Amino acid sequence: MSVGKGFLTWLMAPLVATSIQAADPQTPVLVGLDAEFGHRTSTSAQAIQQGMEIAIAEINAAGGVLGGRPLELVTRDNGSVTARGVDDLRELAALPDMVAVFGGKFSPIYVESLPVAHELGIPLMDPWGAADIITEHDYRPSYTFRLSLKDSSAAPVMLTFAKKHYGAERVGVLLPNTAWGRGNQKAIADSAAGVGVELVGEQWYNWGNPSFLRHYLELSHRGAQALLLVGNEPEGALLVKELAGLPESERLPVVSHWGVTGGDFVKLAGDALREVRLAVVQTYSFIGRSDPIAERVLSALREGYGVAGPEFVKSPVGVAHAYDLTHLLARAVERAGSTDRAAIRDALEHLGPYQGLVRDYERPFTPERHDALSPEDVFMADYREDDQLIPVGD
Repeated sequence: MSVGKGFLTWLMAPLVATSIQAADPQTPVLVGLDAEFGHRTSTSAQAIQQGMEIAIAEINAAGGVLGGRPLELVTRDNGSVTARGVDDLRELAALPDMVAVFGGKFSPIYVESLPVAHELGIPLMDPWGAADIITEHDYRPSYTFRLSLKDSSAAPVMLTFAKKHYGAERVGVLLPNTAWGRGNQKAIADSAAGVGVELVGEQWYNWGNPSFLRHYLELSHRGAQALLLVGNEPEGALLVKELAGLPESERLPVVSHWGVTGGDFVKLAGDALREVRLAVVQTYSFIGRSDPIAERVLSALREGYGVAGPEFVKSPVGVAHAYDLTHLLARAVERAGSTDRAAIRDALEHLGPYQGLVRDYERPFTPERHDALSPEDVFMADYREDDQLIPVGD
């Protein structure tokens, strides 16, 4: 999968001199992306690819890396299957001049890939997965770098929102029986007391669960005043449809983790979404952004991918995180002075300030911290008409 020729021509037109330099026939520096392209309802993989492609096009237009070598994206489809993701990582790591591999939205794939990434010594770049363990593990030196939300940052924001906006002091939690779910269980439990919220109970489910009504009613009967959902778009849509079928007085508001924003949630939920109060956690929105970097990326999305405007960007955090993370990787390659992965890993820990799309980074990563975002970057949003994801004000 590669950037369209028309898009590259448009983006590179103002930089003819450097374009010629980047177009010299030199060996490309490879960057991998293994994500859930084959997942039937997902949009996250495509969003991450868009952000990477836009950044790569800018980098190549400005002269590439290592004296003019172009960056080139190589993709694999793990179909959201953990074992396939691990195999894809090995396959990508075996390619000459492959400097790093980006993942998709599914935290369990990152978690199961940790041993392989450290065995092979290849940077595993995370633009979406939120499980804390992706960067907080015992492998040293660590080869995982995240520019994304962490579950431990999401939990207090979701609980605070439930209390402040929905008046919920008693909250029930619906969790997947996965590493992501177990990580969220701990994060939510650790945050509840500090926020002043009582957790009335947890209900666990497996992927492909045919109904959440029994889980929901159990939490409601325990006195929940709002529901925290940890899930993706199929689970979120199913829950919304089942809630919409209940009498209005029995529909609890839902505060959701951002997995639902990584797919066709609004399409799957249909008209039922209008009948349920639901908000989701986020770290970036193109809406209301007028800075030059946001305008440049939005222009690229419009010209290269037909995105009509900021409110129509699918899975916006995937685009934004991947864009910044690709630029940071390119800076690390330059600092390392080669495609040596260990040197690039070290360089990532010592990058200087970078003015990015999501935020300005004083030190994106350090030897002690492999997470580029902080709790201050987290906010809530809700869905409006035409699949628009709008930040919710205080």
